[in-house]
Amino acid sequence: MKTGMNLLLWTTHVTDALFPLMAKIKATGFDGVEIPLFEGDVAHYKAIAAELKKQGLGCTTVTVVGPDANPISPDAAIRKAAVERHRWAIEMTAIMGGENLCGPYHSPLAVFSGEPPTEDEKKRCVEVCQQSAEIAKEHKVNLCIEYLNRFECYFLTTAAQAKELVQRVNHPNFKTMYDTFHANIEEKNAAQTIKALYPHFGHVHISESDRGTPGTGMVHWDETFKALREVKYDGWMVIEAFGRALPALAAATKVWRDLFPSSDEVYTKGQAFIQEKWRQFA
Repeated sequence: MKTGMNLLLWTTHVTDALFPLMAKIKATGFDGVEIPLFEGDVAHYKAIAAELKKQGLGCTTVTVVGPDANPISPDAAIRKAAVERHRWAIEMTAIMGGENLCGPYHSPLAVFSGEPPTEDEKKRCVEVCQQSAEIAKEHKVNLCIEYLNRFECYFLTTAAQAKELVQRVNHPNFKTMYDTFHANIEEKNAAQTIKALYPHFGHVHISESDRGTPGTGMVHWDETFKALREVKYDGWMVIEAFGRALPALAAATKVWRDLFPSSDEVYTKGQAFIQEKWRQFA
């Protein structure tokens, strides 16, 4: 098992200003960081790759798609743009030596049809993700697509739907992921969900019920860690928390109040919490 810290707590675009923080995260015992991919070119991510290597940090990445690159759109040109958006994110991940590209890049955030996902939308997503999985294979990157909760999207909101998508894409470089925040809203039983979903997920977000410090909220942590141990999960566990430092991101994640005393607490206490629970259920 490897632990990481999602840098979306501080920024949507990592620059050298965050390198000292990355050193602190490394010193706390993390194996890597999760790099947000929203913009930037090859030169930018080569510089980050050099710093990751210098600090001895691994990485995973996270990205999203907008309405102009929507994999489930009926417009073929928009679906083609989705493949290209995926391609860019995959290539930037590979430049940094990232193992997993995660995130809800199946459909745009907070865009709703007012209806459940249709079979046509599912077919379109499968087609796009199959193309993207081939690109990921070329770059030795794993796609770990994220299901959200029903308040953030309508296309993929449960583990069962995510498992179905993985099975339909049917590609070794395409999996889903398990996020404790979304599962806490949408699933009936954490342990049963994890056992039913594995081995179709290859990434885990450790995210509290209020998006704050792991271990301080209402996620069923004992059941979660026990089940992860029982299925012999041995991949990344990345803390994902959100604060009010970035107004646009705070608005998107509906963070209207401070959820923790400091960002330092999130990653220091969060890391200690993960290690404690991992040992507890060894």
